[in-house]
Amino acid sequence: MCNKVHLLATGFGSGLLPVSPGTFGTVAAIPFYLCFVYAPDWTFWLFTLLTCLVGPYICGKAADDIGVHDHKSIVWDEFAGFFITMCFVPFTWMNVLAGFILFRFFDIIKPWPISWLDKHVHGGTGIMIDDIVAGIISAGILFYIQPFIN
Repeated sequence: MCNKVHLLATGFGSGLLPVSPGTFGTVAAIPFYLCFVYAPDWTFWLFTLLTCLVGPYICGKAADDIGVHDHKSIVWDEFAGFFITMCFVPFTWMNVLAGFILFRFFDIIKPWPISWLDKHVHGGTGIMIDDIVAGIISAGILFYIQPFIN
């Protein structure tokens, strides 16, 4: 794991676990989210934007090196999707739990348009886009339900 791109793509190794790498990748994103709990909102939004902007390169390069498009060990996209999910709600442990569940649900089930994007967009952007959209959908739902769960 000397390659920095692979280290990032695998979520600092969380994607290398033999079972549920996407779920463990999302779990690994939580401590990074927690680093921004007491920071101004704009810093987390900027961090999330940067995660999304560098994602196609990181995921695409790792996929090319591995030789498999969207290999299960590539979980940088889960980091980005979870960060998007958490962008517009205040920190509470209930929001973290609900955001985690919502994001994993949409990332695993892949309802339309996520399924269409997953099948038709290729390369690093294709690896990222389904998780970005799953994060956007999850963020919208979490924004509206969070007053009722806290």
